[in-house]
Parts: sequence; C-alpha cells; structure tokens
Amino acid sequence: MTRFGYTLMTEQSGPKDLVRYAVAAERLGFDFEVSSDHFFPWLDEQGHAPFAWTVLGAVAQATETVDLMTYVTCPTVRYHPAVVAQKAATLAVLSDERFTLGLGAGENLNEHVAGQRWPAVGERHDMLEEAVEIIRELLAGERLTYEGDHFRVDSAKIWDLPERPVEIGIAVSGAQSISRFAPLADHLIAVEPDAEAFDAWDEAHGPVEPGEPKPRKIGQIPISWDTDEDAAVARAHQQFRWFAGGWKVNADLPTTEAFDAASQFVRPDDVAEQIPCGPDLDKIVEAVSAYWEAGFTDIALVQVGDEKQQEFLDTAAGPLLDRLRAAAPSEG
Repeated sequence: MTRFGYTLMTEQSGPKDLVRYAVAAERLGFDFEVSSDHFFPWLDEQGHAPFAWTVLGAVAQATETVDLMTYVTCPTVRYHPAVVAQKAATLAVLSDERFTLGLGAGENLNEHVAGQRWPAVGERHDMLEEAVEIIRELLAGERLTYEGDHFRVDSAKIWDLPERPVEIGIAVSGAQSISRFAPLADHLIAVEPDAEAFDAWDEAHGPVEPGEPKPRKIGQIPISWDTDEDAAVARAHQQFRWFAGGWKVNADLPTTEAFDAASQFVRPDDVAEQIPCGPDLDKIVEAVSAYWEAGFTDIALVQVGDEKQQEFLDTAAGPLLDRLRAAAPSEG
C-alpha cells in the first residue's frame, strides 16, 4: 500500500507551529511525518530554521501513532556520527519506535556553519559511508572504538536504545550513490521519480533476509494549495524558486544570498511547471501519481508557505488524502 506523509518544513515554520501541524496531520490520517534538518532556510523569505531534533522530540510526545523521520540529516560535518546515533536512539525511545533515521551527504548551506571546508562530492560520500558504519554499530548497542580516514570514535556506547534497532534510510541521487549506499541502507530516499534508478537500487541492495525490514522507497513532492491559483503560484515562486536549481547546484551553495542570486531569473511560470499550484486536488493527485508509478512506496507532501498551512490542513488535506489513496496502488 502506498503511504502518504506530511512534511514538517522547518525552513518555513517556527517550532511551536510545527508541533501543532504535526498533531493535526496525525489526526487527519497521514501515515508518516518527515522533518528537514537545516541550520538555514534556502531563502530569507522562508524565515525559519529551528533545531529539527528538538522539534521531533516534542512531536514524539504530542503524537501517538504517526511514523517520524529525518529527511534528511547529514552525519558528517555539522554533527559527528556518534552524536547522530545517540540522538536517533533517544528519539526512537521517545516515540515508541516510530522513528526512522534518514541520512544524506548534506548541503553546504547547513554544514559550513561548523567552520570546516565543504568537501567535494566524492569525499562527502566517503565520509557518509564511514558515518553509516559508526551509526550502525552504536545503534546495535556495541561499545565502539573506530579509526577511519575521516572519523574517530573512542570507546563510545549508546546507553538508551529502543528494543528494535533504528532503521536507516539513505538519500541517493545517481548511479554512483545508488550502487554505493543501497547495500548500507534499510530504505531508499530520493527526490525524483526515476524507475530505472529504483531498479538499480533493488539490484544493489540485494534480497531481504528473514526478519529484516522490507525496503521502502521514500520520496517528497512540494505542492502549493490555495483557493486562489495566482496566489498559489506567487507564493511558490517567492519561497520555492530555489527548487529549480536541482541537487547538483543546490548542494554547493553556501548562503541564502547565494540561493537568491542563483534563482533570480526563475519565473513564476517556471515554478508552476514543477510544482502543482492552486485549488485543483485532481491536479495535485496527477503530479503525485508520477511518484508511485516510478515505484515510490512512501510519498511526503510539502505544502508551500506557513501562512496557508493551517488552512490546508483544515480544509484540503483530508479530501486530498482520500483522493490519493483512491488513486494509488493498493500494493507496494
């Protein structure tokens, strides 16, 4: 069955509002909730960047059944992987094992604040591979001493662990990252509906052993719902025009000013071609269908703009969920 999620967009909402939205999304019947983990918004117009792990801790206590996930945390520069393992274990305990740890190679925008250089993509992948090894060992309850090319761990042990190990999703964006990280991940995280990439991931991941979690393919799509289509397009352009740059550009830009400059020639019509805008729920369903047709099992919606978030949840999200579930495959 295709699962539908709600995105706690830390770049566009404050911490108290995010917790409130999380509770409302659970009541509406969303299957899971994902949180971005940023130090900066992409653009100044978005205006927020609370600490994701504090927000998720509050959400874990304010909700009861909805699954939670980071989408995604970079465990290499701003955070040491041993600290990520400790945070993930604690959140899994607080949420009664509803938490999945989503990991990725990161963006300069958020990682440069630690005062270290921003590595090239190949080195970032080397660092991520070491980080996953460290996190896996610690989440398994092992006392770990580790010396790699990028990280050291000295006699570390996580003392508060859930009964079941935290599952890990890893974000991939091309053939090289798929072949490298599929064997290390429980679940795939991706942003584009690419069926060929999913086939490659399945092959690289290999068969699932008895008792292991069934791999899921977790994606995300922005939408800009509004009763006024022109207002929806204008808001999407104001706050999500950075989206047009693509991962290869966005990963290396260091500041909100850089994102503003890189997106200065992106037009409202350009954004509207990428993001479904307006009140037409069938139009949104059609855009989301490309994701389940490609093979995504879990699809998180991002409603653009804090100012329309509560209205979206109050009036549109429930009917949209009904239409998505009626249209999506029942197996997956």
